[in-house]
Amino acid sequence: MYALMLSFITAFILTYSIIPVIIRVVKERGIFDNPNSRSSHKEPTPSLGGVGLFAGTVCAIVLWTPVQSFWMLQYLLAPFVLIFLLGILDDLAPISPAKKFTAQLLVSVIIVYKANTQITSLYGVFGIEKIPELTGFIFSVIIIVGVINAFNLIDGINGLAGSIGLLNCLIFGTWFFVVGAQAFSMLAFSLAGSIIAFLKYNFTPARIFMGDTGSLLIGTVCSVLGINFIEISHKLTPESPFLMHGTPAIVIAVLILPIYDTFSSFIRRMSQGKSPFYPDHDHIHHKFLRLGFTHTQTTLSLIAINVVFVVTIASLHFLGTEKLLGLELVMSLALSLALSVIKNKSVPI
Repeated sequence: MYALMLSFITAFILTYSIIPVIIRVVKERGIFDNPNSRSSHKEPTPSLGGVGLFAGTVCAIVLWTPVQSFWMLQYLLAPFVLIFLLGILDDLAPISPAKKFTAQLLVSVIIVYKANTQITSLYGVFGIEKIPELTGFIFSVIIIVGVINAFNLIDGINGLAGSIGLLNCLIFGTWFFVVGAQAFSMLAFSLAGSIIAFLKYNFTPARIFMGDTGSLLIGTVCSVLGINFIEISHKLTPESPFLMHGTPAIVIAVLILPIYDTFSSFIRRMSQGKSPFYPDHDHIHHKFLRLGFTHTQTTLSLIAINVVFVVTIASLHFLGTEKLLGLELVMSLALSLALSVIKNKSVPI
């Protein structure tokens, strides 16, 4: 418990102390995120806030994690460093999507193969339980790459990606703590401490953005937490008061906003005859901004929607994965319908 608290406090203090230094250096060097046709901000704003997130999180993990009970630590830190380097390179000098995807693929393979963070079962979906190791390997790599990019896409307005990441860390971290998975709880709360410190400088008026350096790191950590949530829950005894059924659906509920935004963006673009990776100005947060919401109001509204999904699915976990996935689909379609109904009230942003 003390190590958990110390990791959170350490991450918070380090990030809170580093961010102002980053802001000053970035301004001196003129490294800004300049507004363009797809931006939701109007003024050049320092980026590279993810550097502070990475420094605070990793230092806290290395300093306080009991290595003897977390054999995979080195195999997680290595991909974290790689995703950090990818993010900072892309923030300083944008690299091609193909190179970004290749690097994300490498990071995911290391996490799955070396850190043994892998889906081993479909838990009754389509009547399938245990799956072949190779199938689980490929499926897990796809999930990690998908979540990483989903967080990258949702990072469009002040406070949103950080708040979603914080919600994920608090939910997963608390559950890992109560079931005795201290190492994963420490990973979650270390990132949570860093995010809270970062949000102090990121909420409107934003003094700094996290950039790809931050969003890619948050996506990577959340994918690791989500997969391990599913696998560890599956190993709990039936007598455990913390045993959760339908865990894949619960993880989707926790990650619903990045997942929903990614799928809806892909469907929208392909229906328009465009590449699913074609950038546009029609993400879910943009729709709220067109309704006249401020950045802060949009972020709080979307977090509230996320919480509704989590509470609903978690409280009905006994229904099982298939029924919960169906419920999530219905809730997502209802959200899409609501957004389309109020579309006529939109204003330009």
